[in-house]
Amino acid sequence: MEGLPEFERQAALDSGVQRDLLTLGVAIAAIVLFVGTGGSVMTWVIQFWSGNGPRPDVLLTNAMLLNVALIIFGWRRHKALTAEVIERREAEAQARYLSEIDPLTGCLNRRSIGKATDRLLSTASGNGQSVAMMMVDLDNFKQINDFNGHNAGDLILQECARRIRAILPDGALAARIGGDEFACAIPFDTRQLERIDQIAEAMIEAVAQPIEVNGVSITVTVSLGVARSDLRSLAIGEALDAQTLLHMADIAMYQAKKQGRNRYFWFEASMEAELKVRSELVAGIRSGIPHGEFVPHYEQQIDIESGELVGFEMLARWNSPTLGVVSPEVFIPIAEDIGVIGALSECLISQALIDAREWDSKLTLSVNISPVQLRDPWFAQKLLKILVEANFPPNRLEIEITESCLHENIGVVRTLIVSLKNQGIQVSLDDFGTGYSSLAQLRTLPFDRIKIDRSFVTDLPDNKESATIVQAITSLGEGLGLPITAEGIETPEVLDEIRRYGSFKGQGYHYGHPETAADTQRKLAGMNLIREPEAPLAKPVKKKAAAKTSATRGSRKRSA
Repeated sequence: MEGLPEFERQAALDSGVQRDLLTLGVAIAAIVLFVGTGGSVMTWVIQFWSGNGPRPDVLLTNAMLLNVALIIFGWRRHKALTAEVIERREAEAQARYLSEIDPLTGCLNRRSIGKATDRLLSTASGNGQSVAMMMVDLDNFKQINDFNGHNAGDLILQECARRIRAILPDGALAARIGGDEFACAIPFDTRQLERIDQIAEAMIEAVAQPIEVNGVSITVTVSLGVARSDLRSLAIGEALDAQTLLHMADIAMYQAKKQGRNRYFWFEASMEAELKVRSELVAGIRSGIPHGEFVPHYEQQIDIESGELVGFEMLARWNSPTLGVVSPEVFIPIAEDIGVIGALSECLISQALIDAREWDSKLTLSVNISPVQLRDPWFAQKLLKILVEANFPPNRLEIEITESCLHENIGVVRTLIVSLKNQGIQVSLDDFGTGYSSLAQLRTLPFDRIKIDRSFVTDLPDNKESATIVQAITSLGEGLGLPITAEGIETPEVLDEIRRYGSFKGQGYHYGHPETAADTQRKLAGMNLIREPEAPLAKPVKKKAAAKTSATRGSRKRSA
């Protein structure tokens, strides 16, 4: 009956059961007849075989044999029916199990946790208890999965699920509701709220213990959000249900992510308003990229010794028609979280190359690359395609990689840097001094430049520690033969101080704020730093006309 619709399959099964019941009824009737006639017929047969009686009646003998056959057939069919019913019940139980249980971890799944939590809420309310809902999300699991493979990722999920369930008290529920998300429902006495805090802290500590997978030690952290059922819905003033609790715990979990991960937060009403704003930003970013709302601005880069303009750094700006001007500190992390930073960056770089193509050939263009983009093995090829389409010289482009990227996967970063340099692109190490790079990394990675983070430059005149760090970075750059760019030159005092350490390339508000492409174009035009447009080539049509005229003159001479 494979392939039949459910109602047809059920009708067929019901019909089969009815036929089997009919067969069983016939068998029972046959037994009754056998009991009624079998005794006399069998006595008659035995007497005949022993030679003490006449031949038995043939009709009665055949009827008895038919009764025996019907009894055997009915019994075997009844036995088969019983086995089929048992098998069907086991299959239904297995199907119900698979529909409610996550096959990888053995936890409940998204479909079943809601109903199970509602039942738990009802039971807890009758016992004078409340229920705490925990949303547990593994931090950076996609990256771990990509680096170690999906098989390793499955083993990590199984081990994390085991550790989470080991922490939970009796009567609690655990479910896997997404790829790397778990939900736990825990009944508790409202007078012992600290018990939930202890469970959350123990869960974070337990999951953070290293996991050995294929001989590799992997450390996973989790972010937790917690909501409690004894709170009343602010909107309707009624008891909270499972779906509302899950939503509230998810909001609190996002807050834990935002505050640095590997921690937990209780739900607060203010978090929901913040999440609503983030949802608006997410929607705006997704629609803003194809509509060209993100535009490049350009910040000057100056040779601090000569005061000469040597290039620009491209900075992203978002002019949202509904949200206004949004800071890159706000939209870039969100774009990274939702996976659109690659498309956003490529659009900005493409436009920036078109803008910079008209600048004087001595001016360079620097662009920042997100750590997320460095995980893309095709990033170098994508960048080369953008360069070719814009007809922009690779030697005028400088890619800036933040120092924190070096700790994610040094092998991937090294491959990318070499690939970019092979194309003629310059590569600089941005925010140097904040990521604790080792000397071995700087020596083995072929960077062309290092940039001192603005936090060390801005307060340089008044902070001895910053001065010491800048001096150390300067000496390191000289020893490795790497030129240096100083960010954050905001005042003449900072400029005078930074000049004491060497000949740098500098940028900051002292030289001007980042400007639009149009304002930058006007500034460069006033400085005679716009390339002259190339003279158009002679059209092929004119050459043909000239050839035709020459041929005509020759024919006239010949005719003359």
